[in-house]
Amino acid sequence: METMDDFFEHMIQDIYSAEKQALESMPQLVKRVQSDQLRQALQVHQRESESQVTRLEQIAKQLGIDPDGEICMAMQGLIEEAQDLLDQLEDGPLADAAIIGAAQKMEHYEIASYGTARTLALQTGQEKVADLLETTLKEEKAADEKLTFIATHSVNQKAAQE
Repeated sequence: METMDDFFEHMIQDIYSAEKQALESMPQLVKRVQSDQLRQALQVHQRESESQVTRLEQIAKQLGIDPDGEICMAMQGLIEEAQDLLDQLEDGPLADAAIIGAAQKMEHYEIASYGTARTLALQTGQEKVADLLETTLKEEKAADEKLTFIATHSVNQKAAQE
């Protein structure tokens, strides 16, 4: 990498990889969930993530780059950590709380990444791309808030009572 444009391309490719990995892991998490409210929230976010991948492909096309140029090691690690944790838990409220924690770690990584990419887009004069990234950033923040609500109003309380 030698320029801000190079760094920006790297960020888009990293986020694209992160989103695709998160999408691939989502069915495994959903399968373990006991809370209907949590399952529904994850399924809704899965559909949003599919749109986010499409949006990233649109961005890559606009920038004239290949979205598949990187492997997001951070997301790979977060997914492995979640799988290791869930391997130690029986299905139920405690596993649901762990799934929320794992999903929020992934969301927080995506929020940081989309925020950085949006800023880079603005600084490199890519205002339309920045708008697309802002749309996704808002979706990621909303998903994180929904998970926090479910944790604090339901799942964590049930897990604490076990």
